[in-house]
Amino acid sequence: MTEALTVSAIQYQALAGGLMPNLEEHVRLIEDAESHGARLVIFPEMSITGYNLGLLATDDAWLGADDARLGDLREICRRTGITAVAGAAYREPDGTPRLASLAVHPNGTTDVAFKTHLHGPEREVFAAGGGPLLLHLDGWRIALAVCADASVPAHSTEAALAGADAYAVSAVYTRVEASRLALHLGASAMDNRMFGILANMGGATTAGPSCGLSGFWGPDGLPMKQAAGTGTEVVTAVLQKSALRKFRGSTAAI
Repeated sequence: MTEALTVSAIQYQALAGGLMPNLEEHVRLIEDAESHGARLVIFPEMSITGYNLGLLATDDAWLGADDARLGDLREICRRTGITAVAGAAYREPDGTPRLASLAVHPNGTTDVAFKTHLHGPEREVFAAGGGPLLLHLDGWRIALAVCADASVPAHSTEAALAGADAYAVSAVYTRVEASRLALHLGASAMDNRMFGILANMGGATTAGPSCGLSGFWGPDGLPMKQAAGTGTEVVTAVLQKSALRKFRGSTAAI
């Protein structure tokens, strides 16, 4: 168990051209995060394609278990020792379509978290997941959430009850949703006495222009560090167990 965990939240402006150009850029950004000492890297919702449901009409836009196209992503995680969480459209082995976060580990394994609270046209494309996934890294427990999951307090509460030290949200928040973003991340962190992490899609999206603000919230619900603009940016913070102890009032669980 480590007292501190260095995390990079990647505010990412997706590239045109499909999966491969975006996967190449993911590799470059993970290398950047490594230079800041990151052990965990979080990308936005559907970062591997960009948030454009129209692209999902072709099979090439979907990933599956053990997909060979993830080879370079797996290799950079192996080489750096980083666990990277990337957003994608994903088909389970039985064909079930999911809006997913793929957590690629240095040992070659991949955990998959599914978006629980789909909204709008997503409901016509994906099947909903069953709740937050908990990653275990260096003695830390990181719950994964996807965008609208953060707007439902029960989702972060379920993560906290499972022992989460941080609630990591991969999202697409637009300019008109900046105040909602601040409320969602701040409240989930403060109410559950855990860190909040946001990786927001940058640039222009089919939902509207990004509001930026990727970054970190403390267990007091206050922002710790956030992106300066709305384009691609690597935001890195060191999370401390001592901050959790201060607000939880006990060392028993951490």
